[in-house]
Amino acid sequence: MTDRDQPVPVEDAEKRSLDLRSMTAARVSLGRFGAGQPTKVQLAFLMDHARAREAVWSGMDRHGLSQRLKSMGLGAIEVTSLAEDRGTYVRRPDLGRQLSGPSVDLLRSVRPESGDNFDGVIVVADGLSSNAVEINATPLIEALQTRLKELNLSLAPIVLAENARVALADPVGEALGAKLSIILIGERPGLSAADSLGAYVTYEPRSGTPDSRRNCISNIRDGGMSIASAADAISALVKAMLQTGISGVALREAAALLG
Repeated sequence: MTDRDQPVPVEDAEKRSLDLRSMTAARVSLGRFGAGQPTKVQLAFLMDHARAREAVWSGMDRHGLSQRLKSMGLGAIEVTSLAEDRGTYVRRPDLGRQLSGPSVDLLRSVRPESGDNFDGVIVVADGLSSNAVEINATPLIEALQTRLKELNLSLAPIVLAENARVALADPVGEALGAKLSIILIGERPGLSAADSLGAYVTYEPRSGTPDSRRNCISNIRDGGMSIASAADAISALVKAMLQTGISGVALREAAALLG
């Protein structure tokens, strides 16, 4: 019998399970009770599942978010997609990618009268987790403002988008005439995290822009990527896009050519 075939003592197996659980929030080393799982594990699963469902079906508190942004000295504009309610939004992803007519008119009305376009716009969207937006969006915007000011960018008012998918930032940027868009959106919740925020940055956002022309930073949350690290990564992407005029899969190669 080789060392690999030797049975692992119970104490060692339990210690390894504890070590593994300390390294991840994933559902690992759950244990068992007879042919099933322990009651505690089953109850934790039901709780995590309920949190995930709540994150998907709860609406974003746009008024509360607008007030918090106002206290930071930032203006906000509220828009909606063509998905009129949460049920439609979940069943019809295509409608969540399109702006409603009144929202298009509203955004066009705030374009600078001088004819100069905004350098960028930050969009905050509920996506598939309003919890992620509630917890992470305001501190990330605050961190981003400091970094983007160093780049001397002219930014449009923050756009708060309801029932929105990632691609909604394209018609938003198009209506505002922005050179680039940054959308902060609630990511699809899992059983180990229902509060993960994603950031997608696109240069020259226009309706119909393919996903290959976006750059994504995901898992922004406590226990994932920190607010400060995400703000650094987003501002670095913005700087590279403005230097190269490119975003998406071709950005890394284009930025490398600049030295």
